[in-house]
Amino acid sequence: MATALHRLKAWLYPNLLTKEDPNDYVARVESERSLSVDDICESAVTRGGADIPAASMAHAVNLFLKEMAYRLCDGFAVNTGWLTGAASIRGNFKKGETYDPAKHTVLFEFHQGSLLRKELENVSVEILGVADSGAVIDRVVDAKTGSVNDVLTPNRNLKIFGQKIRIAGDKTEEIGVYFISLGTADPQKVDDSDIVVNNPSELIVVIPQLSAGPWQLQVVTQFTTGSPLKEPRTALFDKTLTVTA
Repeated sequence: MATALHRLKAWLYPNLLTKEDPNDYVARVESERSLSVDDICESAVTRGGADIPAASMAHAVNLFLKEMAYRLCDGFAVNTGWLTGAASIRGNFKKGETYDPAKHTVLFEFHQGSLLRKELENVSVEILGVADSGAVIDRVVDAKTGSVNDVLTPNRNLKIFGQKIRIAGDKTEEIGVYFISLGTADPQKVDDSDIVVNNPSELIVVIPQLSAGPWQLQVVTQFTTGSPLKEPRTALFDKTLTVTA
């Protein structure tokens, strides 16, 4: 195999679906920071040799994405070669029942396209070893939309799955579930009364009234399988979550 152009770094974590096998692990990519449209366009110019200014490219990309969203909302499917997308409807219907926003949700689903899939031929993977067995957030599910690792719906439930994420400890001012705005870096803590389920591998919380924009999820706890930790430790979810306008 030729030398790969790209390398993904990944840590091994215990497989929560096969807890009976202590030697069974899953790999999670060690994510780099999240890139905006502006970041990618700047990279296309400075690294990729694009022949138009980054600002012009970003303007064109945003126009494209805006029009793509408009057409998706009209029921068109999109296939750019790099990704495919389409609208879908979540929720159960009875015969003759009409769409009810209180029970049903429209969302968009995206998948890799053939061109992006072909890029995998240029990717190698480096396993960094078994990760520290501290608190880890594996995935989150927005109860209103059913969205996984993506959307946040304020004032509705968020299901958080992971390891050692139970909120416990005596440093009550520090421990808890936080949402951190990527725009202002201001954290919003979930009220203790809004932690509906508090288990080592699952939390269910009521999402605060967050403003529209990108957010990051953080869990701070002293929980461990033995004696409580003297100091809280933090699990920061590596995916950006979004509150839509």
